[in-house]
Formats: sequence, structure tokens, C-alpha cells
Amino acid sequence: MELKIFTEMLRDKNSLNFNNLKYKFGEENLAGYLETLGESFYYKLPLNDFKGNSVVLLPAKINLTTQLSKSITISYSGEKYGIQAMEDEIISTLSIEHIDSSRESVRKILNGGAPETSNENKAYGIKRGLDFIAEPSNKITEDNLYQLYKLAVGDFLDDGDRLMPEQKYRHDAVYIVGQDIEHQGLKYQLLPEYIANMIDYMQKDDGLDHIIKSIVIHYYLAYLHPYFDGNGRMSRLLQLWYLVQKGYTSSLFIPFSVYINESRGMYYKAFTSITDNFRVSQVLDITPFVNYFIGQVITKLQKKAEPADTLQRFNDLLQGGEITAKERDLFHYVLSAYGTHEFSTKQLEKDYKNVAYATIRNFVLKLENKGLLSSQRYGSRVRYRLKG
Repeated sequence: MELKIFTEMLRDKNSLNFNNLKYKFGEENLAGYLETLGESFYYKLPLNDFKGNSVVLLPAKINLTTQLSKSITISYSGEKYGIQAMEDEIISTLSIEHIDSSRESVRKILNGGAPETSNENKAYGIKRGLDFIAEPSNKITEDNLYQLYKLAVGDFLDDGDRLMPEQKYRHDAVYIVGQDIEHQGLKYQLLPEYIANMIDYMQKDDGLDHIIKSIVIHYYLAYLHPYFDGNGRMSRLLQLWYLVQKGYTSSLFIPFSVYINESRGMYYKAFTSITDNFRVSQVLDITPFVNYFIGQVITKLQKKAEPADTLQRFNDLLQGGEITAKERDLFHYVLSAYGTHEFSTKQLEKDYKNVAYATIRNFVLKLENKGLLSSQRYGSRVRYRLKG
């Protein structure tokens, strides 16, 4: 096709919507556009669609900058999952699936309380899943994926949605239904083969940026739909798990699902856009989902995530002997329990326990003086937060 027309189509705002391109440029130009993408532009992934053809990406339409990558490459060496991030992640990942859970009930569960309702069971399951993926020794294998599923989802399902004993995946067809059937999961007989291939892909370094690869994995598990229920929760957990395994421990302090929930309509639209495009092209191009995730999740968390220089300043002070062991532990607790949320000295004293109020007070004043904390006065009360 003519280079001028191809360039216009590639730069068009609807370049990833094949139906719109067809209406604007005509069927013949769309056919040429798709042929050119296939010959020269697509990056083929070692993952297959349901017909056995390669899943593809369009690198020319993916804009993940180095600055955005830094949002989740900060090292939180030695730290477990942030308590505040865990709370936000649980509430939001359930909300994405229209499962209501209150902060009070989630906080109760995080503090060791027993779940009392069906929704609290679901929240408890996500907590167990997050605890499991936060442990670096839990490598991504088929057996561990099954273990994660049981911990996070499977143990809390009704009988009709449970897997058969000792089976890792569903034993029947599954459909996602809107006004019509929007998606049908992979034939259940093929699930062991496809999941094994996906895990093999996750364990190999193919040169693809780890963040982009985590987004691919998120989409692909949801695409396969290996369970009767909980596929979305498992897809989001698997993405986090992959990042943890690759050393991005800061992902344990970033509630991805908060940003997904804030753009929930766009999240589901990205899935349906891929399906709609496939009907036109017969090529599973997952670029719309990758683009969605970069634009609506990575970009937004970059604006709110704890900047790397705060941790660097803290580490410099620690190495220089200006931070005591007790202050180090308190800083790690603030990072874990509150993230970038505000807290008061009284709240920190209550939550941390076994430390004198004077120690807490001296700690926050010292870290504020060192530029690690900022304060905000509300009448006679003062609240603090980690400073960038």
C-alpha cells in the first residue's frame, strides 16, 4: 500500500480500532494496513491464541518511558507487602468485580480478625494471595499457581464454581456474557498445555521490558480464563507475582488495582477492543490493553508513588550513621503501614506499639528536619507523610 496512507493510518487516533479505520479509510486500505503490520511491525510473542497463532504487540504504539519504568523499580529490600497498599489492593481488586468490601472489615482482617461474611472471605483470600506472592521463595510454577488460586479464590467458592479435586483448571466451558457472549475461554482440554507454555515464557528472559511483559501476562491469563470464577483477581495477582519475582519489590507497595478501579470502564473496554479487532484481522494484537495499562495505571501511579530520592536520602543517612536502628525500623514501618498516606504521632504510637511516645515524637521531628517527612497542620493537630 502507499506509504503516505499507511503512515496516516498508523498515526490516526483510531489506529488500534480496526472497525473505525475501515470506515475512515476503506476495506482495501485496512487490508493493506494489516498486511504491512504483520510483515514489518508486529512483535510476535511466544504465546498462542486459541487457533495456535502467535499473540502480537505493536511496539510503535507502546509508549513506556524510562521515567515511567522508575515508578516500580525502586528497591524496598527486606520489606514485606505494605499494609496500606494491601488494604487498598484488596478493596480495589474486589471492587473491579463489583464485590463490596469496607475498609473497616478489610483492616480487621489485616489485623488478624476472622472473616464473618462471604465478602470478608473474599478479602481474606486476597490477603492470603498477597502474602504468598510476597514471599520470594514461592517461585512461579504450575503447582504454585494452583496453590495461589486455592489460597486467594478457590477455597471460598460455592460448590458450583469449584474445581474438581486435584484438578488445577476448570473442567468445562466458560463464557463472559454482556449483551452478547463477549468472550469464551480456552477449551478446557487445552488449558494445561497453554498454562505450561505461559509459565515457561514468564521464566525466560526474551528481552521484552519486564513491566510490559507483566501487562502481557495479566491480559493473557484473563484471556485463557482457566477458572470458573476469580480469573480477574488471579490475573492481577499473577502480574504482581511476576514483578516480585523479577526483583521489583516496590510493586508490593503500589496498589495497582486502585488505578484500574478508577478507570474500570476503560479496563474492560481494552479487553473488548482486542476481541473486536481480532474479529476483523484474525490476529490477537494485545497492544490496546498494554496501552491502557501504561496510560491509566503506570502513568498515574508514577505521579503518586514514593519517589526514589526519598529512599536514597534515607539510605545515605543510614550508611552515614545518622539513623539509629530503632529509627530505621520505624521508617520501614511507616513505609509499610502508611505508604504515602498521612499519619499522626499518636496513630504511629498506637500502631507500632512497644515504643515510647517521646521516641515517636523525636523520630518524626528528626526525619522532617532531614527532609524525609513533610507535615500538615489541621488546627491543633499535625499529620505527617513521606516526602518526595
